[in-house]
Amino acid sequence: MLKVLRDWVQRYFSDEEAVVLAVILVLGFTAILTLGDMLAPVLAGLVLAFLMQGAVNLLERLHLPQSFAVWIVFTLFIGALTVILVVLAPLLWQQLSTLFSEIPRMLGEWQSLLLLLPERYPHLVTDEQVLKAIEVTRSEIGKFGQWALTFSLSSLPLLVNIMIYLVLVPILVFFFLKDRVLIGRWLSGYLPQERALMTQVWDEMNDQIANYIRGKVIEIVICGGVTYVAFVSLGLNYAALLALMVGLSVVVPYIGAVVVTVPVALIALFQWGWGDQFIYLMVVYGVIQTLDGNVLVPLLFSEAVNLHPVAIICAVLLFGGLWGFWGVFFAIPLATLFKAVLDAWPRTSPTTENE
Repeated sequence: MLKVLRDWVQRYFSDEEAVVLAVILVLGFTAILTLGDMLAPVLAGLVLAFLMQGAVNLLERLHLPQSFAVWIVFTLFIGALTVILVVLAPLLWQQLSTLFSEIPRMLGEWQSLLLLLPERYPHLVTDEQVLKAIEVTRSEIGKFGQWALTFSLSSLPLLVNIMIYLVLVPILVFFFLKDRVLIGRWLSGYLPQERALMTQVWDEMNDQIANYIRGKVIEIVICGGVTYVAFVSLGLNYAALLALMVGLSVVVPYIGAVVVTVPVALIALFQWGWGDQFIYLMVVYGVIQTLDGNVLVPLLFSEAVNLHPVAIICAVLLFGGLWGFWGVFFAIPLATLFKAVLDAWPRTSPTTENE
């Protein structure tokens, strides 16, 4: 057993740079898992900086000075953030409040429909099953009400955190864009002089992560915007809130689209019943999801490393469970990083060892 372990270590960790890279990866993942909540503003700033660096590079290619390009992109970012806070956030809050006030009425209609099932389908549904389903639903609604009350009582610390994000994140974004080269030099000063392996992995992952973040944000905006226009055109209630959910659902591959379909279908069902409008809405929603998965995603992520759907789902579950929202958001880049490290990792073949 010891010989097998020694041979395995000799095969995969005989290169000094591989050992250093392994230590860096372990320390990095440990820091994120243990300090992720405290470093969340820094991570948000990094994501936004990656998103806007492409625009800065584009302006630099047009022969604009780097500082001037940074200021232009940062000003546009502040303008977009202001529009979100002034226009979009109040609309979403209004629709969310209206939805919460409508839940008791929706629940009453749902109970009335359920109570009719034993009369129409006595061989399939019994009164006991309907009463049990109503009881379970009331229990879940009660738990949700308790959560909402607790959330409202703790809203002051949440508002403080939001204000901290609104101040810190733009500042971090500005300095990440302005001092990108300086920060890179400072970090590289702590790395070994010979780092061909790390450079190979970094060059691959830098493009992958940047393309993924920009592509994912573009996908969120397009899906959310098209869905909002479609829902408003069809007259669906809470169109902005549902469109936001549909847009954010693309962060979670495969799973998000399935999960977000439930509230869309339920709200449409309570609003229109099993009528033509409900069918039209679900057909339009299905077309949007189909175009997203078969046209938009291949167009935006054509440069991405090909990962099997099973690997993507496993990455979402694993990193999401370890790291919450950021783990879900970065599941594909982290899985790609894992694959890139495995592909580039130096190893000694058994033949070479025997010789």
